[in-house]
Amino acid sequence: MRQNSDHTAMRSLLFPALFAALALSFAACFTPSDKPLPILGERDVAPGGDTIYPTVPDFQFVDQDSQLVNNATFAGKAYVVDFFFIHCTTICPKVKKNCQRIYEKYKDDDRIAILSHSIDTKHDTVPALRKYANKLNISSNRWHLVTGPKDAIYGIADNYFIAAKEDTTVTDGFDHSGRLILVDKSRHVRAYCEGTDYDEVTRFMNDIDILLEEQFPPAISKQ
Repeated sequence: MRQNSDHTAMRSLLFPALFAALALSFAACFTPSDKPLPILGERDVAPGGDTIYPTVPDFQFVDQDSQLVNNATFAGKAYVVDFFFIHCTTICPKVKKNCQRIYEKYKDDDRIAILSHSIDTKHDTVPALRKYANKLNISSNRWHLVTGPKDAIYGIADNYFIAAKEDTTVTDGFDHSGRLILVDKSRHVRAYCEGTDYDEVTRFMNDIDILLEEQFPPAISKQ
């Protein structure tokens, strides 16, 4: 009887420790450093043999606070991109709700920002975007809602692997993707997700963390 009770006591001590070790091992498999993000898009090879990765081209738009927004706005930062319009009744409300999750998580993080392009350049004026920004309760230093020439907005969508165009045959008159795109500080597209899907966006935020760890490693103090 004494031996059985000793074995029972030993199991009660060992099993919790074993499960704790397994849990730590399982969690370690999903740390950002174990999963570097690829650079997306077709690449080329320079005459010298170096790989040339596709980059987001120069752009210039105006945001909800009448500020010019261009590549310099995101210099040294990663940023999340989407395309929307204010009066969208289909996918945009879901995408914006998930964008708000991203905004809330990173709103105090200087390393990352959000760039939302309106594809309804006729109606989504600067005052309309400002009113919409107030509704979302967002700050333009972290989340830029931009408008600009229609050709420029639609043209740059291709560089983010997003479809955006006017189409009178679909609901609300615009055909566009609900993707969220992650761009690194070198203007490379690194990840994307379906912005209407809660779980996809959760995974996407993990990708953001991976990218931030890659591009903004903690400083090593000198002893």
